[in-house]
Amino acid sequence: MQYSIEFQPSYSLLDLRLEQGEKIVSESGAMAWMEGPLEVKTAARGGVMQGLKRRLLSGESFFQNTYTAQGSGARLALAPGPAGDIVPLELDGELLLEKGAYLASDPGVSVDARFDGLRGLFNEGLFVLRCTGRGLLFFNAYGDIQQIDVDGEYRVDNGYAVAWEPSLSYRLTRARRIRSFLFSDQLILHFTGRGKLWVQSRSARSLASWVYPYRRVRRRND
Repeated sequence: MQYSIEFQPSYSLLDLRLEQGEKIVSESGAMAWMEGPLEVKTAARGGVMQGLKRRLLSGESFFQNTYTAQGSGARLALAPGPAGDIVPLELDGELLLEKGAYLASDPGVSVDARFDGLRGLFNEGLFVLRCTGRGLLFFNAYGDIQQIDVDGEYRVDNGYAVAWEPSLSYRLTRARRIRSFLFSDQLILHFTGRGKLWVQSRSARSLASWVYPYRRVRRRND
């Protein structure tokens, strides 16, 4: 399988070329276009319970699409929902993702929702995505994505963390001297240990905060 990531980093698109028998799994709704001998099957990978966990607990799709090339010359383009970057990673083990960051993977990669305790309460929900197995994994985010090699400690606003290796432990803290939108305390993820961390250059929450004052307010006489 060959791939390229076009239009980085603002409006990235994953362009895949598959030979006969090769497969790729993606989030339902991620397909932008396709051509050639491609067979598509939609199913709840991992069974109904795992599909329900992805959907109800982390906001991911209940169903996932598996594309299989039935001959040479098959081509598939996948586009993430947010306007931002896509990262390819050769996974051999485990990686944790924020919800909504999974785009596609080899069939050998399993995606499940993981309960992250109360420390994940403000990290886009109570659950994160746990990717395990071996093969190519593609994840995305809003804005550019930078890889950080953590050796010791690293602090990041919880709206900017995209993915991290399980060798990193973390805890959620409040930066009480930094006031965020509507005067709440900024929430900081404090990572410690040694491992890779991926962060995004934009936050959907920050965009929503910026847009908020310009929203249209419905009046009673409208």
